[in-house]
Amino acid sequence: MGHKSNVVLFLKEKGFDDKNMDEIFRRCPKLETVERETACENWNYLKTIGIQERKLPFVVSKCPKILTLGLDEKLAPMVHCLSTLESKPGELALAITKFPHILLHNVEEKLCPLLAFFQALGVPDNQVGKLLLLNPRLISYSIETKFAKIVGFFASLGLNKDGVAGKILVRNPYIMGYSVERRLQPTMEFLKSIGLKEVELQKVVVNFPQVVCRDVEKILRPNFEFLKRCGFNGDQIAVVVAGYPPVLIKSIKNSLEPRLKFLVEVMGRGIGEVAGYPEFFRHGLKKSLEFRQKLLMKRNIHCSLNEMLNCNKKRFIVKYGIC
Repeated sequence: MGHKSNVVLFLKEKGFDDKNMDEIFRRCPKLETVERETACENWNYLKTIGIQERKLPFVVSKCPKILTLGLDEKLAPMVHCLSTLESKPGELALAITKFPHILLHNVEEKLCPLLAFFQALGVPDNQVGKLLLLNPRLISYSIETKFAKIVGFFASLGLNKDGVAGKILVRNPYIMGYSVERRLQPTMEFLKSIGLKEVELQKVVVNFPQVVCRDVEKILRPNFEFLKRCGFNGDQIAVVVAGYPPVLIKSIKNSLEPRLKFLVEVMGRGIGEVAGYPEFFRHGLKKSLEFRQKLLMKRNIHCSLNEMLNCNKKRFIVKYGIC
């Protein structure tokens, strides 16, 4: 009881209320037996590695076991190994704040095999550490079950050449955390259903893996239905999605709707023109579309969307002799 009362006093000093502490002790009963000095030492150590004190209560609430670790035996060695993966200061502190459980894992049993697995997938050496620190939760997944299933999913799509899985992982480290059955496979089935061919599906996964990670019913289908309501037919939507897959995950209210309204009402163009240049949806409304349209109208120049947008600002100005 004496140990617990000492830890309770320590936690109160750090701003935890009774409700917070009840939850902390429920999640980590071992904390009741920890010396106040150990908890205090670990708390202070976490500050020295760059975690802001105002964020420490959040870190401890998520992972109270962090205060029970032996500093020299467990905590410091793991931090030291992880710090070698940093490409710039602050990355490790941010990773720990996002997922403090990363410090609970064993260097030899978990960290080293995981880094070796990433390298085997073709992740470049200079990206391996960045990958883990960007999505530290990766360390909690099983290589044999979770990751092997994702790699098998890539292979089922014909994406089994050396380095391809690594390329996908670098583009979106979060894809490895999704369920093949509940998220990735349903997304691919939906993309097939709207007309994308095998090669186009492969390009979506490799170049825009974030699209594959989104929920069909909450995100992809509503965007598809919006495009239909705007006047695109099925074939045109397939062409647009294949040409610019993020169209299915863009905000309807803040991105798709204003751009299409500008296309029709200001630019005087038909919806069908977007099928000829799907990357229309990539361009910013004010910085690109409004700016270029204003200059073209001023010079009374007519051109296709592709000619108007498929170049940077400097080339556009030179191309149309606008000074």
